[in-house]
Order: sequence, then C-alpha cells, then structure tokens
Amino acid sequence: MGPSLMSGWAVARPGPVTSAPLVRIERKIPTPGPRQLLLRVTTCGVCRTDLHLVEGDLAPRRPSIIPGHEIVGVVDQVGPATGLFSVGDRVGAAWLARSCATCRFCRAGKENLCLAPTFTGWDIDGGYAQYVVVDEAFVYPIPSGFDDLHAAPLLCAGIIGYRALLRSQLSEGGRLGIYGFGGSAHLTAQIALAQGARVHVMTRSAQARELALSLGASSVGDASDTPPEPLDAAILFAPVGDLVAPALQALDRGGTLAVAGIHLSDIPSLNYERHLFQERTLCSVTANTRDDGRAFLKLAGEINLKVAVDPYPWDRADDAIRALKEDRVRGAAVLVFD
Repeated sequence: MGPSLMSGWAVARPGPVTSAPLVRIERKIPTPGPRQLLLRVTTCGVCRTDLHLVEGDLAPRRPSIIPGHEIVGVVDQVGPATGLFSVGDRVGAAWLARSCATCRFCRAGKENLCLAPTFTGWDIDGGYAQYVVVDEAFVYPIPSGFDDLHAAPLLCAGIIGYRALLRSQLSEGGRLGIYGFGGSAHLTAQIALAQGARVHVMTRSAQARELALSLGASSVGDASDTPPEPLDAAILFAPVGDLVAPALQALDRGGTLAVAGIHLSDIPSLNYERHLFQERTLCSVTANTRDDGRAFLKLAGEINLKVAVDPYPWDRADDAIRALKEDRVRGAAVLVFD
C-alpha cells in the first residue's frame, strides 16, 4: 500500500513574500472522482500568477490553497468513467481546470470567458504538492521533445504567451515589442521569431536583456525605452500599468497592445491623440482555451522551442517565489519533486 499523506506548500495568509505567506503543509492524498486523474507531480512551474496569489493581489478562492498550475506529472490513479489516459501516462495540467460547458461563451468556443470557470491553484489545489487531482478533459499530453523540467513552463507561460501573441494581431514578418521578459515572454518571442517577426524587448532586467539577445531579439532596452522602429504589435507581460502609455505610443498606426497578465497595476491617464488615435488598440488576455493549449504544444514541438529554466527543489518553493519577486529568475523557475 502506498503513502496516505503528501507534503506541499499552501498560502496561509497572503502578504509580502518577506512575511513568509507560503507554509509547508502535510495533507491526505486526494482521491480522484468521476472523470478525474490523480497525478504524482514531478515538476511544477512557478508563475507570476502564483506570486500575485501569494501576495494577495489575487484573493485566494479558498483558505490554505495550494498554488501551482504549470504541472507535469504521471498518472497515479484514474477515477471512475475515465478513458482518455492510463496509469503511468505523462501529462500536464494548466490554469484552466474546468469550464461549465453550458454558458453562452463556452457554447461559442470561448471557454476562456466561461461564466463559472475553475482554475488550478486558485479555486482548487494545485501543483505545489506531491499529488494533485485534475479533470482528464483538461489535461494535455506532454510533447516527447521536452523533459519534465522544461515542459512545466509550457503549461501556462507558453500557452498564455501564445494567446497573447494571437490577441496582438501581429502580421507575418511584423515588428513586435515585448515589455517584460520572463517565463512567458521568452517563449512567446521565439514563436514570433519563428514566424519571421522582428522582436524588440524592453525590460528592466539586464539578465533578461542578455537572454533576449541570445534568442534573436533585434534590440533590447530598459522597460520604458522607445524601440528603434514603430511597432505593428506589442505585448505587455510586466504587471506595470505605467508601461501601457509608452507601449501604445510605440505602436504604428493600426497597431495593437495586448496585456498578457491576470493582474496589472493601475493605468495612468492616456492622451487620446498620442496613445490611441490612428486606430491603435488596447486589449486584454483572459486565460486560455484548450484549443490554445493544444495548438501551442504542437507548435512548441515543431519549432524546437528553447525553454530557459531555473530549477528549485520543491522544498524551496518559498525561495523560488522570492526570486521571482526580485527578478532573479532567468527564464522560468520550476519546482522539481523527488
């Protein structure tokens, strides 16, 4: 008989990372219900959304929630009425854990806008633990070209970045500006480059600027710098509302700025003529559909996406969150379980 208890991390009381809001916990291993899988977690990415949850920018949906939604694991048990996966399969679970399937948005193929969604590591316990229960219909097979360590960031950073790129309406061979260059941005930049774009990166991190150049960016600059040419599209990954105005101003006529994050600090006043006139567009990105996930993972395998990771033993999750807060992560931080 296997173990009955698992170890992990939970948000005890949201607050600054210096106040130790993440605490070690021990809980009973959950049991999968109908059409659910129990995964033994092997790796889990550390996403900026986790940081927002830990610090209280996103209010936890339940007490002592276990964060984590970039989960790679092995199917340990299958619940009743399952049939898509088998024990031993290697799979991934992402941010969207469940949609209602009946609201007007789900029926229109826009399940990312579902009126009653469930999110991994926010509504239900996530991957900062040795085991997690997931709905099999919202699980992805992991592309064979990625090991567990490098696959984890694909499951949110990659998928959300891909959707943000779609929302930016970047034309083939166009000029893309990227503001902030962490786990999601460094993957999105590679997709754009593979599609023939010129990519200009604006970020406050010298380490991130170095990574951007190594991946093929045409230019790098500080977060609020003006790129060397007008942009056809831009994506704001940094959760900094102050960057919206300079990003809009950097757009050429008809350009679009997509805001990729789930949280953004307040946007200062905009000047209509300088920031929005000439049919510039400002739009948001909200979660993802499963079709987004499938399309991105297929593309990631085809273009041999390079995933920069900064691995942490799972029992140092609090250190990983602090490193993310302090911009000390090169690429994406990933928790590695024994």
